[in-house]
Amino acid sequence: MMPRAHDVLAKLPTLLLGSALLLSAQPTLAAEEPESPKGATVTVLKASKTCFGNIVEVSGIIMPREETQVRPERFGLKVAEVMADPGDNVTAGQQLARLNLPEGGQLNITAPVAGTISTSSAIVGTIAGGKGEALFSIIARNEFDLIGMVPTRDLGKLQPNQTAQITVIGAGEMDGKVRRVAPTVEPNSQLGQVVVGINAPRRLLVNSSGRAQIKTGQSCGVALPLTAILYGSAGTVVQVVKHDRVETRRVETGLMQAGQVEIRNGVQEGDIVVARAGALLREGDPVRPVMAEAK
Repeated sequence: MMPRAHDVLAKLPTLLLGSALLLSAQPTLAAEEPESPKGATVTVLKASKTCFGNIVEVSGIIMPREETQVRPERFGLKVAEVMADPGDNVTAGQQLARLNLPEGGQLNITAPVAGTISTSSAIVGTIAGGKGEALFSIIARNEFDLIGMVPTRDLGKLQPNQTAQITVIGAGEMDGKVRRVAPTVEPNSQLGQVVVGINAPRRLLVNSSGRAQIKTGQSCGVALPLTAILYGSAGTVVQVVKHDRVETRRVETGLMQAGQVEIRNGVQEGDIVVARAGALLREGDPVRPVMAEAK
């Protein structure tokens, strides 16, 4: 027997309620399924400002700033005794040798300045005089200069009293200061001479090689580590992360020091940049950025 229409209508609310309860009891599959990852995980860093020193490098040799020649004022004196040798440190007034006078008696030769004896021709029995080779040469006050040659393009950046960091082979690092810059250059090499004084008096080997890094100024701007920069046929670029997607930007680089590179344009302070840029990341790729730990 077919159910009557008014009986079906009477039971309709109960049927609808049961269907609703049944649907609510079944969990939504979309809610249970985790979201799929959006791109690769990349380490990023925030572009920040750093100050770079403008440096001019000079290679040269170590020379005494001043050498004092010691000889008797008169000729015909015979060396009777030698009391100092090359390499000895002497004080002002220290006796270096004794000479016999032709008419009898002796003359004491003393150091006019403190320093290190660089050379000596004093040999017992030889004749010494006021001309010719000196009995002793003294590096006055143990003061040395690094004398080097620089290209014309760098010569104009140098001026007296600029600070320098000097490295001398076999003697390590020491501070220095520009003492003199040549007003002319050699016509063939187009190099000009610069004299860098070594600040701390110390014993150095004459004619030994050295290098000076002269600070000519300072430039402050946005900087990134060298690993964040890609050099290629398309130019110099970095990979910026914006809205979790890779954005490739061409940049102009400047000075470099301690693994950091000055970025003159293309990146602003605060931009999020891929710490280790690579060819696997392309323009528009989705990524999950993770901020690098501060060092």
